[in-house]
Amino acid sequence: MEPSLIAADLDVRHFTHEDLPQIRQTLIDLHAEAQGADRDDEFKKKFPWFVDHWGGNPDFACVIAYDGKEAVGFAYGAPAVPEREWWREHLDPAPEKSQTFSYSELAISPKWRKKGVAELLTRALFEGRDEDLAVLLVDIKHPRVQALYEDWGFRKVGERQPFPDSPVYAVMLAELPLS
Repeated sequence: MEPSLIAADLDVRHFTHEDLPQIRQTLIDLHAEAQGADRDDEFKKKFPWFVDHWGGNPDFACVIAYDGKEAVGFAYGAPAVPEREWWREHLDPAPEKSQTFSYSELAISPKWRKKGVAELLTRALFEGRDEDLAVLLVDIKHPRVQALYEDWGFRKVGERQPFPDSPVYAVMLAELPLS
């Protein structure tokens, strides 16, 4: 069966800042499941803080895919603070249209990988957004993940390490809507 046909059977639900108390633990549990052995990494243990940080943004947007009652993946982010976008230090001059959505996190249950869920969630998260651009960070040690985003229209514009204990990330930018 085509991966996209499998993903098409999922129920994708949209959530906002107001929904965070109801979805917070689902995000944390799914992230831990998706990380597998890497969940013991000290930086990855900070994920609950990131959920609260992003979810505390009044314009927080999240999508979660469900197979029946089981959450199988999520994606979330929020509009970037103008003039503080992750891509800004790498592009001069800035794109003419530069309102940016910061795509913060994507996690898929291991048993649902390679079935089109990541693309389904990414496109659902960006659907109907008013921003011109989307930016995300990908650990440079994961070139296959970077290639996946490139297939969806993102391009690497630089690298950054946002926290002293975080990995070095590829800064990836795409025009919205995705092609």
